[in-house]
Amino acid sequence: MNMKKWSTMGLAASMILVAAGCGKSATPAETTKPAASVAPTAAAASAAPTAAAAKKLTGDFEIQYFVGGYGDKWWKKVIADFQAANPDLKIKESAGPKINEQMKPRWIAGNPPDFVYIDGPELFDRQMVTDGQLEDLTDWIKDAKNVDGDKIMDLLAQKPQEFDGKIYNVPFVMSSWGIFYDKALFKEKAWAEPKDFEDFLAVSEKIKAAGINPFIHTGKYPYYINGAVLFPAIVSANNNDYKLLQDMSTNNLEAWKNPAIIKGLNKIVQLRDKGFIDKASVQINHTDSQSLFLQHKDAFIPNGLWLPNEMAKDVPASFDFGFIPSITQDKGGKVVANTSTATFAIAKKAKNKDAAKAFMQFVFSKTQASQWAELSGAPSNVKGDISSSKAPNFVKDAAKFLSSPDTVVVPTVSFAADVDKAMQDASVALTIGTITPEEWVKRVTDVVAKQKK
Repeated sequence: MNMKKWSTMGLAASMILVAAGCGKSATPAETTKPAASVAPTAAAASAAPTAAAAKKLTGDFEIQYFVGGYGDKWWKKVIADFQAANPDLKIKESAGPKINEQMKPRWIAGNPPDFVYIDGPELFDRQMVTDGQLEDLTDWIKDAKNVDGDKIMDLLAQKPQEFDGKIYNVPFVMSSWGIFYDKALFKEKAWAEPKDFEDFLAVSEKIKAAGINPFIHTGKYPYYINGAVLFPAIVSANNNDYKLLQDMSTNNLEAWKNPAIIKGLNKIVQLRDKGFIDKASVQINHTDSQSLFLQHKDAFIPNGLWLPNEMAKDVPASFDFGFIPSITQDKGGKVVANTSTATFAIAKKAKNKDAAKAFMQFVFSKTQASQWAELSGAPSNVKGDISSSKAPNFVKDAAKFLSSPDTVVVPTVSFAADVDKAMQDASVALTIGTITPEEWVKRVTDVVAKQKK
């Protein structure tokens, strides 16, 4: 599962993509890799750290990374490569599907790891910035070069998000929220891929008549329906201007009064009132909802591009993933691609900032970005050509949308943790009819107002 998560036009042409299956770690891992245990690799040799070599790296260096839908194969490989290039460094990996929760007490106590991958539950970049936990990278990243001598900022498809004009984390993983369906099933049933909300409602009627639930979402993790349905709907209702989302994320109370929010929420209400939302949604998590989708119990599911890799072991042989960034635009309206990024950061209280910066320079090489795509099955945020890649169909679908002039590409937007939680809880309540769109807004703005105090 990938949490949070949100380029500029032409982004798709810059994705480096090669698909490959990748498993999830079953248990959290916290390991120390001594230098002598790792032999130099061809990748390490080809990516010799020219920047890092200027200063010999020694001492302890700890990396925290969440293991979810992208797996941990890339992490194992890149850390081994970095270790081989820096044999006097003692690298410690703090990793696993629950690592963010496990490491939380250390962050609070002021004893964080040196380098952190901000992805998964329990990590909110905006909150970490507010709490003073992340190093200010503004001046450093401006001229920082990777191990090949290329300026990192020049390589990024999506630039880092700024917090009050400052940069604290740099996006490495590029994804997009959207709606998945099975092309093979749609072909068999002669159902048309929806181009807008009117089409979506029409095909959902046919799906429902065929005895299949049109739509399922991850009720225990409502940020999926928010990221793939609600936020694109708000952008569409705001004349395709995503600045409203950005203003909302800064706790601007005036922004929360914009009628586009109610219009967006009403799209979810229509799905609910027409009986298109699987009633099981409210109780289940991401893997359970994804399993029902793969079994054709449900035709559409809101998710991120990590879905096929996360469920690789359970995907039927005949399944052909189709992907649409948004389905809430009106007839003739532009598609809205709400992008999702996972970022790298350095702890403000890191004990080995030299190693952390050198590692940042190491991972943002084209070699390591390409390895990420190969080992995770997901795009990186480092520019590259995908014309000859072995990308799966759903990635090529996403690429076409992201490079189209008829697509509004929304840069990553992150909310304060309490506000994000309030939106998630309110969206679940909205999908089951216990609150109205107006009450959704009231619930969330009450929390926003507290954040302003």
